[in-house]
Amino acid sequence: MVEEVGSCKRTGPGYGTPLEAMSGPKEALIYVPCVYNGTGREKPDFLATVDVDPNSPTYSKVIHRLSMPYVGDELHHSGWNACSSCHGDPPADRRFLILPSLVSGRVYVIDTQKNPKAPSLHKVVQPEDIVKNTGLAYPHTSHCLASGDIMISCLGDKDGNAKGNGFLLLDSEFNVKGRWEKPGHSPMFGYDFWYQPRHKTMISSSWGAPVAFTKGFDLQHVADGLYGRHLHVYSWPDGELKQTLDLGDTGLLPLETRFLHDPSKDTGYVGCALTSNMVRFFKTEDGSWSHEVAISVKPLKVQNWILPEMPGLITDFLISLDDRFLYFVNWLHGDVRQYNIEDPKNPVLVGQVWVGGMIQKGSPVVAMTEDGKAWQSDVPEIQGHRLRGGPQMIQLSLDGKRLYVTNSLFSAWDRQFYPELVEKGSHMLQIDVNTDKGGLKTNPNFFVDFGAEPDGPSLAHEMRYPGGDCTSDIWT
Repeated sequence: MVEEVGSCKRTGPGYGTPLEAMSGPKEALIYVPCVYNGTGREKPDFLATVDVDPNSPTYSKVIHRLSMPYVGDELHHSGWNACSSCHGDPPADRRFLILPSLVSGRVYVIDTQKNPKAPSLHKVVQPEDIVKNTGLAYPHTSHCLASGDIMISCLGDKDGNAKGNGFLLLDSEFNVKGRWEKPGHSPMFGYDFWYQPRHKTMISSSWGAPVAFTKGFDLQHVADGLYGRHLHVYSWPDGELKQTLDLGDTGLLPLETRFLHDPSKDTGYVGCALTSNMVRFFKTEDGSWSHEVAISVKPLKVQNWILPEMPGLITDFLISLDDRFLYFVNWLHGDVRQYNIEDPKNPVLVGQVWVGGMIQKGSPVVAMTEDGKAWQSDVPEIQGHRLRGGPQMIQLSLDGKRLYVTNSLFSAWDRQFYPELVEKGSHMLQIDVNTDKGGLKTNPNFFVDFGAEPDGPSLAHEMRYPGGDCTSDIWT
């Protein structure tokens, strides 16, 4: 629907197509949730506004901090109240940033329109209200729906049991509306989800039970069945679980889930963290869904680590809006990769850059090559800073030419694998992208140091642009 206003046509938020979005304005601000929970610093988490305009005097600086009213939240992922899925709805407005708190269960609603550089708190959805009306806790991924509702995946019940997970619905006024899925159709585990309306399908992934992952990673918990390896295929928008795909031993801990942006396409990918595979899912001729490994990152033989082999640990990925390139991170190995996926079945590696990791030069951990030689990655210093941790969350500019990177996964896992990250804080980088032939290069002029925060070093997570981005907008 396009509404006529005088002699002008007015539409809703976002863009009519993914390719139209690529011509949108260049990003000038990025919102970054920053975490104190789990660091030993009894301070509330906050939302940082970062200036990413290279012509600004405060470029690459935090220019505003909005502290949450409570301690112990663990801000994690985020989403918008409206996006391109509401493009045909003129009254809809991309105004409010949705901030679920993974540990406390609160959901914050942030007004970014009154002053985009200094957003303000609009509403808090309390965990008691969510639990009372739905039984859900540990909220994670937030997506807006064309109906105006907001849907949030929740990873368990209030006691951290995975069997209590499901999908929370908030109405357009951010009141608890109920569960999205039909009764008896909850997934085995929860994490991320993405819907493709033209194929009447939603697919969700499965991290693990909160009672397990909130304590750090224990390999025994995988054997005990406390982590997932399945994709759940739902009818959209009905909420009926139609199919469960067992990814087997090649698909342990399937996390971020993305369809191609073209809404006519019936294929996408999921990043499987522990086995470090990118798995492609697709619709078959009979209308059911299947899967295959599209990219495999081999584990490294290592010395001076907790195990003899180290997985890459793919924790985040995204797809460019023209569906040409796929980007993912290896949080433990320390590299960011770019693949050409114009043939979705056969991705081709076209770019790679090392920006941290366990095996960088100066680390006690050493990788061993097949011929028995020791090897460590060359990781550049940025503005005199040695890069801490490994690349974790990524966000791509609309035109696909700039990739932003933060390095915190989850405070308990940060402390376990990268204790220096908890001690000294996160940072944020920007990588220049060659969108012609492929290629990645770290921008030496961009470095945001969240270790220098007024209340002490903090952990930076997912990033959002005020105008929309590759990981929030879905087209109908």
